[in-house]
Amino acid sequence: MEKHACSTKTDVPSVTQGCPKLLELQQKNEHIYMDYNATTPMEREVMQTITDAMQEAWGNPSSSYASGRNAKELIDWAREAIAQMVGGHPEDIIFTSGGTEANNLVIHTAVKYFWNHQCHLAPKDGRVDLGGIVQVLPHIITSNVEHDSVHLVVENLVKEGKAKATFLPVSKVTGCIQVDDVIAAIGPSTCLISIMLANNETGVLMPIAEMCQRVKIVNHQRGKQTPKILLHTDAAQALGKLQVDVQDLGVDYLTVVGHKFYGPRIGALYVRGPGTSSPMYAMFIGGGQERKFRPGLSLERKNFISTATFKAQTVCRIRAMCPFLGLIYKVGMYCCTAKGY
Repeated sequence: MEKHACSTKTDVPSVTQGCPKLLELQQKNEHIYMDYNATTPMEREVMQTITDAMQEAWGNPSSSYASGRNAKELIDWAREAIAQMVGGHPEDIIFTSGGTEANNLVIHTAVKYFWNHQCHLAPKDGRVDLGGIVQVLPHIITSNVEHDSVHLVVENLVKEGKAKATFLPVSKVTGCIQVDDVIAAIGPSTCLISIMLANNETGVLMPIAEMCQRVKIVNHQRGKQTPKILLHTDAAQALGKLQVDVQDLGVDYLTVVGHKFYGPRIGALYVRGPGTSSPMYAMFIGGGQERKFRPGLSLERKNFISTATFKAQTVCRIRAMCPFLGLIYKVGMYCCTAKGY
């Protein structure tokens, strides 16, 4: 096993001279690290890419002069790299501060999409008859093993009376969601299904491709009175361990988290045709960054520096090793589950 696979120490030159606290932490950091599903240490190449970007492309990417153009060029390259990594198009990638924001953005979009659809069809009293039953709340389907950034957000919407939700249990035998259960849970006001691609505790891979195929059949059968069911998967635990392709999966939205595969603590959201094929509504109002879907200059500058690292040698090596890493991942998680960890 290579040294960097189990040790948090790197060969990057120390930057702790100006910060005594960092030096103190560095001296305490002699241990074997195995909690890679929680977070991974950054690769040396990633750190170097960030350093180079901070020196060479520090300008405002919205500016037209040289330093701004350099920053914008790096942003475009990073967006293209992430799109290639998940099998999408550059225009489908929206940078976020992390997986939590990306997941929140999808759920926020689905709820607003439902209300916009309902208002378009509703009579003056603000209600619309869906399948013979008056429905006034969007319905979200998810599982009972989702990350808190999905589970708690949906749960909070229910508590506030802003949505209805179905939290489907996974199989006690396989730990996997059953596609038949997902289809059975669909109702007239269902507007979003969000199921993770790989579970962070059991390592179980969910049948996302099959689920999407069957839901798309349901979408074709639904009338204009009912909203399209949007499909989202949080791929945080799969990227870097398995090959992930949004075309094969068939999802409308896919969450990317950098720190799960040797990158920085940032995120991105794949959206299949944002604002056209798939709805997308901003949670923040501000500048025009990220085509106004996610305003914020500081976020964009942070992302153009560090999202470039998503593919800076590390991801290329990971994708080439996907079959082998996937086997290790499945076997390792099976052993942990069997031992009760």
